[in-house]
Amino acid sequence: MTALQHVKLGTYYVVHLPEPDDFAFWRERARLLIQCDVPPDRVAWVEPGGNGSLFSHGDKRLPLPEDDTRIIRASKRFLSIARNVAHHSDPERFSLLYAMLWRLQPSPRLMEDKADPQVRRLEDMDKAVRRDAHKMHAFVRFRMVEDEEGNEHYVAWFEPDHHIVRREAGFFVRRFANMHWSILTPKGCIHWDGETLRESGPAQKSDAPQGDPAEDLWRKYYASIFNPARLKIGAMLKEMPRKYWKNMPEAALIPELVAGAQKRESEMVDAGALEFEDRPETLEAIDKAIHACRKCPIGNLDNQAVMGEGPDDAALMIVGEQPGDQEDQSGKPFVGPAGQVLDAGLEQAGIERREVYVTNAVKHFKYVQRGKRRLHQSPTAKEIDVCRWWHEAERAIVKPKVVLALGASAARAMLGKTVSISKVRGEPIALDDGSELWVTAHPSYLLRLDGDAKAEQERLFAADLAAVKERLAELAQ
Repeated sequence: MTALQHVKLGTYYVVHLPEPDDFAFWRERARLLIQCDVPPDRVAWVEPGGNGSLFSHGDKRLPLPEDDTRIIRASKRFLSIARNVAHHSDPERFSLLYAMLWRLQPSPRLMEDKADPQVRRLEDMDKAVRRDAHKMHAFVRFRMVEDEEGNEHYVAWFEPDHHIVRREAGFFVRRFANMHWSILTPKGCIHWDGETLRESGPAQKSDAPQGDPAEDLWRKYYASIFNPARLKIGAMLKEMPRKYWKNMPEAALIPELVAGAQKRESEMVDAGALEFEDRPETLEAIDKAIHACRKCPIGNLDNQAVMGEGPDDAALMIVGEQPGDQEDQSGKPFVGPAGQVLDAGLEQAGIERREVYVTNAVKHFKYVQRGKRRLHQSPTAKEIDVCRWWHEAERAIVKPKVVLALGASAARAMLGKTVSISKVRGEPIALDDGSELWVTAHPSYLLRLDGDAKAEQERLFAADLAAVKERLAELAQ
C-alpha cells in the first residue's frame, strides 16, 4: 500500500502519512474528512512504521465531499500550534489535531479556552517541540573529520525528543553556510555540502566522531567565560539537562567550575564586577526586575519602567526606542502619538497588533524637565547597551521568527552597533537565535515631517511593514 492510498473498513478510514512530520499532508486529508463529516472516532492516522493492521482490509480511497467549497474553520492560533504539534513524537498527535479541528467547526474560538484539557494538551506539545528545537540550536557540537578526498567535514550527533531534524535544517544551513557538515540523529540525518541539503536515514552514535583537536581550545574558551556570579544550578540544569552533556566537550568542565564558583564570585564582588543576577526566565519576572533596575541614569529619573506587551509566543516582535511621556504614565508601550502611527501602519499591512509582541530597547523614559513638560531625550549608546540585557531576555522567551526594529536606537540594541536605516531597511538580517531582523524608521520620525518628505517616508514605512507581513506568511508555510 502506498503512502497516498487510504483504506476504508466499514465506517472507518485509515490515513497513512508519508512522513512522520508531514503537516501539509495531514492538513489536506483532514480538510477532506471534515468536508465529508467524518467524525474523529472514525479515522485512524498512521505514520510510517505505525501499526495499521487492524484496518488493513479493503483498498478504497477517502470519500469525495458533496460540497468541496465548504469553508473549514481553523483559527490562526490553531494552525500555528498544529504546525509544531505535527513534529511531536506522540503517536496520537495527528488524531488529537483532527479532533480539535472537528471541534473548531461549531466553536471557532475554542482555542482561547485555556481551561479546555485538549487545548492545554496541544499547547504543552507545542511548547515541547519548540523547546526541543531550541535545544538542538544550542547543543549541537560539530567535530571535524576528513572525507575521502582529504577535505574538512564537520559531523555532529544529536538526540532529539521529537521529529524536528528536517524542520530545523534551515537554521544550520543559514548559520554554517560555508561549512560542509552532517547532523546525525536516531530519527534521521541531514547533510550540507555548501550548495545542497540532503537527508538520509537514522544513524547510531558510533557513526559520529568522538572528538577533534579543536576541542581543547573550545574548553579553554568556555572556562574563561564561565561567570560564577550568574551561576544558578537549578536554572542551568533546566536549560541544559544532563542528557545533552555527553555530546558537549565543555560539559566535562562543569563540575570543577561549579565547585570553584563561590570563591570566584567573591573575587568578582570585591573587584566590583558583579552587575546582574541570572536572567529572568518569565515575562512576569522581567517586568518585576526592570522596575527595580537602576543600572543606568535613566532608571533613576522620576519615571516607571514599561514592560513589553503581547503574546509570549508571537511570531513578530516589534522593538521601539524607549517609552514616551504617555507610555510612562500608562505603563504600556506605544499608546501615544507614535503608537497611533504604528497601529495605523499595522492595520494597513494586515498585521494584527494583538498578535504582535511590542517592546522597547530602553525600558524607562529619558527626558529633561521644562516647566511642567517632560521633553524626550534620546538614550546614549551606553544606555542602550545596558538595556540589551532585558529585551534579549524577552526575545529568549517569546522566540519570535521576525523582529522589527523601529529606528536607529532599536537597531543598535539588536545588533550592538549603529547602522544606517536607509542602508539596511528592506532586507532581513540573520540573528544568532535563528530569527530575522528587519529595520524601519521609528513612527515618531514620521510625525516630525511634512510635505513631500513626509509622504515619501510614509510610503517607505508602509512598504517595510508590507514586506514583514509577506515574510511572516512565508515562514508560516
